[in-house]
Amino acid sequence: MGAHTAHTARSARTARTAQTETRDLRETAHAAQVRELAAAGVLDDPRWLAAFAAVPRHVFVPYFWTGRGAGHERLWAEDPDPERRARWLRGVYVDTPLATRLRDGRLVSSSSQPSLMAKMLAALDVRDGDDVLEIGAGTGYNAALLCHRLGEEHVTTVDLDEEITESARAHLAELGLHPSVITGDGARGCPARAPFDRIMVTCTLPLIPHAWLAQCRPGARILAPLSTGLIALTVRDADFAEGNFLHTSAYFVPLRGATAAPPPDPEGVSYGIPYELVENERFQFMLVLTAGVLHPREALDLWRREGRPARERFGVSVSAEGQWSWLDDPQGPYVWPLGKG
Repeated sequence: MGAHTAHTARSARTARTAQTETRDLRETAHAAQVRELAAAGVLDDPRWLAAFAAVPRHVFVPYFWTGRGAGHERLWAEDPDPERRARWLRGVYVDTPLATRLRDGRLVSSSSQPSLMAKMLAALDVRDGDDVLEIGAGTGYNAALLCHRLGEEHVTTVDLDEEITESARAHLAELGLHPSVITGDGARGCPARAPFDRIMVTCTLPLIPHAWLAQCRPGARILAPLSTGLIALTVRDADFAEGNFLHTSAYFVPLRGATAAPPPDPEGVSYGIPYELVENERFQFMLVLTAGVLHPREALDLWRREGRPARERFGVSVSAEGQWSWLDDPQGPYVWPLGKG
């Protein structure tokens, strides 16, 4: 064997060894994250446990951004620096949201925190054969988990940004998954694929788009980030839906589209409130939910008088006449028009 041939063979063996080591590291990190989520109690359903075990997050996050402002740093899978590649891999399998797309320094898309995704998927309460619409395709990771649980023919995911949908479609295809990935205004739903049994939203809303109700079967469930929480609505018909918030907090990129509007900023509605209370997660939720309707001092007085209520005591009703939030009872004394901030 000539010197050149021997060198080529050694280089090939070295490359294969590096690929094997990288694959083993990815598999180890993925398995460790699944164990962590299971230990945290967010994967109690064995079907969702199987989905998270089958769908590797790194396929959907080939790069992400760290830091803020001018300090943004991009970590990616193909970085020639092995230490930076290792930082990318470690970051992918940390239980945290990851910034995956910036525009003019502003976050427009992210990969959600896996534990929150697991909680939302459990709360979605899907049944075999359910048709699900996801608003906010993101990286495609959440759609992949839904495909594993329900089958790709039952999953539709929508995003306003063609770059995002193309990327999500490619990530899904890498795992052999081909749900319907639609480029369009998520606030308008996806009438061509309706009716749906579940709508899952991965972007913060100021209001529930009324178009979604008409695209749901009676008894369907809509799970969406609203204020700083998650509202779970049961759809009665095309004109009415109602439900309570879940106990968990939720912070997502705002919905973009023709019918969207920016959610209220808690810092902009907190005048005269002690800083330690503005930072209180329970009170901040109520402050944002009632922004533009209750003065912050009124909200504080009510919140204290009612025993510092948790998110689960609040709910939302959606009808043809409008939308309103409420405390304890939609017909009770504490009812506020929604989205007035």
